[in-house]
Amino acid sequence: MRIPRFYDPQPLSEGDDIELSDDVVQHVSRALRMKPGEYIILFNGDGFEYKTKLTHVEKRTVHAHIQSLITVHTESPLQISIGQCISRGERMDYAVQKSTEMGAQAISPLFSERCEVKLPKERQAKRISHWTQIAVSACEQSGRVSPPEITAPTQLKEWLLLQDAELKLVLHHHSEQPLQEMEKPNSVALLIGPEGGLTEEEVELAVSHGFKPLTLGPRVMRTETAPVAALTLLNYLWGDLS
Repeated sequence: MRIPRFYDPQPLSEGDDIELSDDVVQHVSRALRMKPGEYIILFNGDGFEYKTKLTHVEKRTVHAHIQSLITVHTESPLQISIGQCISRGERMDYAVQKSTEMGAQAISPLFSERCEVKLPKERQAKRISHWTQIAVSACEQSGRVSPPEITAPTQLKEWLLLQDAELKLVLHHHSEQPLQEMEKPNSVALLIGPEGGLTEEEVELAVSHGFKPLTLGPRVMRTETAPVAALTLLNYLWGDLS
């Protein structure tokens, strides 16, 4: 039987006795109704897993003992940062979830000219928290130990200025060089347009900042499908998919 995995942001160390965070308590005591003596796996983003034995379980409080540190190899060796133009509701949630499962290290929600989502500053913190929780849940399910950073929403042109990856790509239907012919990078920045696509001016701006146009084939993909296809191809060529 698979041992349940949970993200707990507190410091974790082999041999420690700890009180689990509220989110983990909700799963352990209320949803799964686990008992003292049962085991869970914890991770906090430091790159390791911790096999942990429950010692005291109440409805609102759970204590546990960290028995051992486990070294795992579930993070992609290819560092991928995604600039994902914000899409509506479940489409953006899907993009964040699947990008996390496929190994992205950072996801930046972007505003672009054809972005139809209006997100006032007073609502941004709530959306970042929502997307972060989606990423954490995807890590719990997929076996990752380091949730991707979900950055604050920003303008596309501002995100372009910050990118220093070895290979910078913008998804576009016109591409002169196949991905397979590009030199293997250690890091990639990937720009994905909104539901209406990037404007020609935005593509040209990305190119002026060192981005190379990339097409994924003859079919037009939805904005939430594109990161899945691109990350799969990138990790197959240069990461840990085989």
